[in-house]
Amino acid sequence: MADLPAVVITGASTGIGAACALRLARDGFHVFAGVRKPEDGERLLQGTQGRLQWILLDVTDPATLARAADTVSSAQGGHGLAGLVNSAGIAVGGALEYLSAERLRHQLEVNVVGLHAVTQTFIPLIRQARGRIVHIGSIAGRIASPFTGAYAASKHAVEALTDALRLELAPEGIQVSVIEPGQIRTPIWEKGLREFSSLTSQIPPDGMLRYGGRLRALHYILERARTRSTPPEAVADAVLHALGSPVPRTRYVVGGDARVRLWLARLLPDRAMDAIVLRALDKLERRVS
Repeated sequence: MADLPAVVITGASTGIGAACALRLARDGFHVFAGVRKPEDGERLLQGTQGRLQWILLDVTDPATLARAADTVSSAQGGHGLAGLVNSAGIAVGGALEYLSAERLRHQLEVNVVGLHAVTQTFIPLIRQARGRIVHIGSIAGRIASPFTGAYAASKHAVEALTDALRLELAPEGIQVSVIEPGQIRTPIWEKGLREFSSLTSQIPPDGMLRYGGRLRALHYILERARTRSTPPEAVADAVLHALGSPVPRTRYVVGGDARVRLWLARLLPDRAMDAIVLRALDKLERRVS
């Protein structure tokens, strides 16, 4: 498949990564889909007409990353990569007052340090084909919300890494873009709901007096997001444009909620935005109490 433009996608087991892998395979790319378990990779193979090859890839494990790079390099035989899509990521939630340093480090290790490690590893192959790099960020990388501070911090870092890398690689003609989705219909919401009881159990009684109502409002938001958010295929569309357009955008905002939040943030001062968010949480808190 070295005659097809090749792309590596991390976090392809589910959600956005899986949607991107399947879409790019259908649109003529040879996809190296990074997964953490073989069964996830085998599930992806269906309907890809031999254009998808799964590779074991844990962005926090240098050994699996090195093996994945060797596999891709050998398969490409000097043809390089047309694209790298950094999609692997996790979301750690909770009140920052009670967020442990260990959980914060884990959030940053996956979403920031892991993304950087993958990018460093595959840049030589990107350079061979003058390919492109796409980071899956989030609208949270521009606008933080209560109880998602660790996740938002990681996505703010992704924005900074994208901007710096875009400037550093521009003289070589290598394009770098970031995708900024809002609420996307992926398993991350189910994971968030499963972790909710664990998060609340770590907060002492006096903390629950302060935060309990708003955390219940967050639980309600997570429940609705499972069925009312934007499908991951919308992100795949943006990734396809970033990889194939003659003039790709530096940023792609995906989802109506993300566009509204960004518009409001540009229009209103911080205090006004804070008031809107707090009023909405207060309304939800009364509704679910």
